[in-house]
Amino acid sequence: MHILKSFFIAFSLYSQIPLPQYEWKEEDMKYVFCFFPWVGALIGVCLSLWLYLCDRLQLGGLCRTMIGAAIPLLITGGFHVDGFMDTVDALHSYQPKERRLEILKDSHIGAFAVIRFSVYGMLFLGALSELENRELQKIVCSGFFLSRCLCGISAVSFPMAKKDGLLFFFADRAGKRTVKGFLYLQSAACIGLMLYWHLPAGLFVAGCAAGLLAYYFYRSKKEFGGVTGDTAGWFILLCEGSMVVAAAALDIFLC
Repeated sequence: MHILKSFFIAFSLYSQIPLPQYEWKEEDMKYVFCFFPWVGALIGVCLSLWLYLCDRLQLGGLCRTMIGAAIPLLITGGFHVDGFMDTVDALHSYQPKERRLEILKDSHIGAFAVIRFSVYGMLFLGALSELENRELQKIVCSGFFLSRCLCGISAVSFPMAKKDGLLFFFADRAGKRTVKGFLYLQSAACIGLMLYWHLPAGLFVAGCAAGLLAYYFYRSKKEFGGVTGDTAGWFILLCEGSMVVAAAALDIFLC
């Protein structure tokens, strides 16, 4: 029953899917991160079906791209976008570490956040519009699952920047050994599927995700002293965006 409640808590927190609500008891939060990637799996399935439908019905490129990019936002409610924008503002404040952590908590949106998210959106839309190869589309859709596996691993493995906040709340109560093992297994299975669909592309896209994880560890530790819920959102968007761009580049130059 605790595992089932962890599943519902993960989806009620990280998605807009209406599910039964439970009180957040400590014993029910041990395995929330195990089910966090399945929000990404839902995004990937919906995006894959949408791209397939567009190909079958020969829908216009603008409709295909714009709705495809909207699917992650519709399912998550833009949960991770908020963290991305807060982190960008903090990183470009060029303030001491303590002040950067304060900026993460600030609900106001700064100019750098708007500019960087606009650029991110244009890159994401442009890359998504070039994805025509069906195997590469599947790899990109799997990336939404992989990014959350890696984010979950970072949450229970990387140092925390502060001893409060939502990420610390769940990470502190997680059964870390079990969660890590389950997330590593899910990551391996996801990468295995990527390699099965297209070996060179799977290696390249998964390598980009792994490289972003290493960069995330270095940058978050250097700038904030560790990870937070906001930096986790920043990582997820960067990871997913890099995988879409990498797959689109392969589609253009190799396929």
